[in-house]
Amino acid sequence: MTISSKRILLIIGGGIAAYKTLDLIRRLRERGASVRAVMTSAAQEFITPLSVGALTADHVFTELFDRQDEHDVGHIRLSREADLIVVAPATADLMAKLAGGLANDLASTALLATNKKVLMAPAMNPLMWSHPATMRNRATLAKDGVLFVGPNKGEMAESGEAGEGRMAEPLEIVEAVEALLDASPKPLSGRKIVITSGPTHEPIDPVRYIANRSSGKQGYALAAALARLGADVRLVSGPVSIPDPAGVKTTHVDTAREMKDAVEALLPADAAIFVAAVADWRTESEEGEKIKKVAGEGAPTLRMTENPDILAGIGHHVLRPYLVVGFAAETRDVVQNAQAKLARKGADFIVANDVSHAGGVMGGDRNTVRIVSKSGIEQWPEMGKDEVAAKLAALIAERLKTVEV
Repeated sequence: MTISSKRILLIIGGGIAAYKTLDLIRRLRERGASVRAVMTSAAQEFITPLSVGALTADHVFTELFDRQDEHDVGHIRLSREADLIVVAPATADLMAKLAGGLANDLASTALLATNKKVLMAPAMNPLMWSHPATMRNRATLAKDGVLFVGPNKGEMAESGEAGEGRMAEPLEIVEAVEALLDASPKPLSGRKIVITSGPTHEPIDPVRYIANRSSGKQGYALAAALARLGADVRLVSGPVSIPDPAGVKTTHVDTAREMKDAVEALLPADAAIFVAAVADWRTESEEGEKIKKVAGEGAPTLRMTENPDILAGIGHHVLRPYLVVGFAAETRDVVQNAQAKLARKGADFIVANDVSHAGGVMGGDRNTVRIVSKSGIEQWPEMGKDEVAAKLAALIAERLKTVEV
């Protein structure tokens, strides 16, 4: 595991999101990392050193001028012994202190005294996050080499407040930590890979749409796996309820036409992988008002038209990537349908899977795939979607190995 035996210094800032750091500590430790925590005085208003210490199984550091902790210049030792410093939640105050070079407590002093990478997970009210001062500080910190995960959009702790400012979820932060500490070979370094994932939503009227049960899990797992191998991954995602994968540039779309435009805008690329379950049809026109049910009139007639075939379009595009990979989600005749799709759509290989209801693939965490290419069919055993993603990423890296960057 990439963070096994790694030492993380976790600086906990004062915000309601501090409660999430308790889960973050658990997630880091279950992956083999050791965690030492520094808590600001404001952080202790939200969670206690006792709780943090119980989860880190280590002393929790809170004071800059503590005789016991500072007898050997503890703030220097803390900042140098770590492999990575994580600030979560990174409040506007902590960001401002580091951007301005201030050091008036243990947290800010340790941040200035380090020679290790710093990963910040900002968390604050949306207006605080978008304030010009915070934006200036973020730009300064990024220029200084500080890395960021989040913030996300969503509901705030304050009633009626929503927007960008939610701290990244613990597993998102863990993914970012793993990516930063991953010293494994990067065979896809310098490669640009476009990948689609999730469903599309084709509107019928302002409240109804045509969709499918795709969760986006397989595509997101593959995007993350490709990023771990060093690729510059551009993910075009339909509507999903899972967080963006760490280290991946994600574009969110709703419809098949929006997905097609987004993919074409990202060309040229070394590879394009089409995991998304794109709706085959849409209504000819979207009603401007909700279609009302009228007693005795029966169901309305929906005139359908075909959506663009994104895979075929890229498979025969003038800027066709060297490697084009499609997915075939089938409920019967899985291999035969995948073989027909391979020839028709100009793909190099098709990843075929059975998505019938009994298989539980759509929305589930496991998958069984077959790799269908001109050279034959390769059956893979049932695996978790992360395992499938890692194996596919390795296959893609092997196929691109001989192509000049």
